[in-house]
Amino acid sequence: MIADDASERPVVRVGDPGGQAVHLLFCEPTRPYGDEPTLDFIVRARGRWVSVETLVPTWDGDGLDAFLSGLVEDFRGWEGVRTWHSLEYDLTLSAEHRSGGHVHLTWAIHDRAPTEVWHFETTTVHAAGEDMQHLADEVRALLAGEAE
Repeated sequence: MIADDASERPVVRVGDPGGQAVHLLFCEPTRPYGDEPTLDFIVRARGRWVSVETLVPTWDGDGLDAFLSGLVEDFRGWEGVRTWHSLEYDLTLSAEHRSGGHVHLTWAIHDRAPTEVWHFETTTVHAAGEDMQHLADEVRALLAGEAE
């Protein structure tokens, strides 16, 4: 679900924010060097027992939106695991298509190099068709800095 935060920048929420579930927030897309293709955003994991966040530097989003769109195009399924990572591996994503028409996305948030003291992982489950399309569209809008 994309929504505007107090700064009127888009926020993408992934997962169920209720109960004990962990959900992810992708927010604050910025271009720290003006017209340069560097695009940073914050990813936060929140839940009853966890609260972590990191800055994710990318080169124009590192193709996260294209990766998700590719999963949408293959809604009938694929074999094995597909993976994506940000420029500096602060955020990694693996996708598996499971029987029943669902895509399991495992999001991993990593501490900044060189310390790399911690690593957090959570999995979200999405219907292969419309649900994945909606997520891909929201991430594309976030990376473009657009609010719906």
